[in-house]
Amino acid sequence: MGKRRSYTEEFKRDAVELSLNSDKSVKEIAEDLGINYGNLNRWRREYRNKGKHAFPGNGKQNLTPEQKKIKEIEDELRETKLERDILKKAVGIFSKKPK
Repeated sequence: MGKRRSYTEEFKRDAVELSLNSDKSVKEIAEDLGINYGNLNRWRREYRNKGKHAFPGNGKQNLTPEQKKIKEIEDELRETKLERDILKKAVGIFSKKPK
């Protein structure tokens, strides 16, 4: 079984730009670049939907400043809830009367 190929963000952007600005068909461009036609179509769709935030690579997300702030606040809230739960348990343990 062959190794899965990965493409850089720059390559994907260039391929999409070429397919959008060329007189050739998407299938011809995919063949010229040596990539799968389905991949190029998926990249074009992702580029249309996300614009400059498309192709973050390796599961990373290109977030807007607002999305980054929301993620930071959600992470802080999750950590604060965990600390609160630990403190509740500690209070329960230390407030028990010894036998």
